[in-house]
Amino acid sequence: MSARDKPSTVDRRLHEMFGAPVAELYTAAAGPDCSAALARALELRSFLALAEEQVARVRDRVHHAMAADRDMDELSADDLRMDAQWLEAALESRDGYRAALDNLMRTMPPPGQRPQPLRTLQQTATTAMPPAIAALAPQRAGAARASRP
Repeated sequence: MSARDKPSTVDRRLHEMFGAPVAELYTAAAGPDCSAALARALELRSFLALAEEQVARVRDRVHHAMAADRDMDELSADDLRMDAQWLEAALESRDGYRAALDNLMRTMPPPGQRPQPLRTLQQTATTAMPPAIAALAPQRAGAARASRP
């Protein structure tokens, strides 16, 4: 099963944001008019779906190992330590993808609105030295000194 077919916790939000179910968004993203925001959102969503699947797998494995009907002689502290490390890595990945996707959706322009090019004005500042201060400045202020023999 590809990542685009796996459910994720942001699917409803993407549907609301872009106005179509996730499956349709992936189809639209394959077209030539796909916005950069949609392409990035779906890429992050795919990574998130895989990370969430990893979290669920480790969680289920730990639940199975700790089930009340399991023989206690089958418990392995080493296996549980490894699962804890694996779970920590999967949770960090999931949290990172969610944060990146949240940030993208918070900062992207509303659907259908083309981003406007930025116009910057080059401002220059010119200053003149007030006459009173100019009179106090030595005539050769800032000039290089001649070397002495």
